Amino acid sequence: MYKDEKFWNRIASKFDRIEQNDPAYKIFIEKARGYLKADDTILDFGCGTGLICNEISENVEFIHAIDISTKMIEISKNKAALRNIKNIDFERTTIFNEKFKPGSLDAIIALNVFHLLEDPQTHFQRINQILKPGGLIISSTPCMSETQFLNTTLKLFSIIGMTPKLNSFTSSELEQMLLSESFKTIEFGRIKPKSPIYICILEKQS
Repeated sequence: MYKDEKFWNRIASKFDRIEQNDPAYKIFIEKARGYLKADDTILDFGCGTGLICNEISENVEFIHAIDISTKMIEISKNKAALRNIKNIDFERTTIFNEKFKPGSLDAIIALNVFHLLEDPQTHFQRINQILKPGGLIISSTPCMSETQFLNTTLKLFSIIGMTPKLNSFTSSELEQMLLSESFKTIEFGRIKPKSPIYICILEKQS
């Protein structure tokens, strides 16, 4: 079992109900659609219960959807089956799986993932490796250091074991970490006014 998988397995069903009613997800889906092309092969990194990948499947050629949670993958697969979606491969694995070859992906979707990574910079290096030149990161990330109450509360939850360990970024720290891997910023800003969640669209330099 991957580290933190037990937590995500436990909350998978509740998480699915919550995310379906969150308007931020709809904003992210429409934003992603604006950057994706019909012949793209993409990765949904940390696909959760499949809300994003199932919704954008008609906009791309193929999606690799990965998560460390068995329960999340199970829910994702069931959603795809109910809608007869055939162009998504769901797998319980990590981004370091060797099946993802250097320069093989047109885009990587990462919805609320980066603040959960144990070693963000190593993951950003891997993203850079497997994206094609000109490939896109389409991501959203809570920048908790910009909201003191949220930052303090979630840190406390993490310390007492209620949530996985969380990274507290400012928006500028997040952007600079990504830019250090030779990406160019296409779009960067709050998903909604006053929201601590930032949409970040970056392009891998040729």
